[in-house]
Amino acid sequence: MTPKEPHIAPELYAILAKVSDPEIPVLSIMDMGVVRSAIIDENNYVTVQITPTYSGCPAMDVIGDDIKSALAAAGYSATVELVLSPAWTTDWITKEGRKALKKYGIAPPLTAEADKDVLLHGKRLVPCPQCKSTHTVLVSQFGSTACKALFKCLDCKEPFDYFKCLK
Repeated sequence: MTPKEPHIAPELYAILAKVSDPEIPVLSIMDMGVVRSAIIDENNYVTVQITPTYSGCPAMDVIGDDIKSALAAAGYSATVELVLSPAWTTDWITKEGRKALKKYGIAPPLTAEADKDVLLHGKRLVPCPQCKSTHTVLVSQFGSTACKALFKCLDCKEPFDYFKCLK
């Protein structure tokens, strides 16, 4: 099932784009693609729907509180709803978000097929965000969070997280 594009009221986009992902502070929740809709009703009340990056994501409560705070600072009262279907996918990370991940030192997700080759078959496809080498190895299936894997570059010797492809 292909999800429809998120519906965000234009006047809310800039507010929500300033809310950071608490686990990856260089990304906004808009860059992560977790905001599925943000609408304003006739009483100027905002309802925001968010989808977790995975069903057990501990950051969703913090994200919900941060959304309410940001909207309150802009003069809006809001409700935040958790939407589980369709499930979040790394395809929802924006191009800007992928660039920010790399600049921050996290390798952005590959395709689903490449991800399986890397995580299950040890292929060297994940480029090091520091030196760009693909002479990298998986250290652990889990990195600093469950949605990332820990890698090490064999050229520059730096460890780094790889954001797993989720479909």
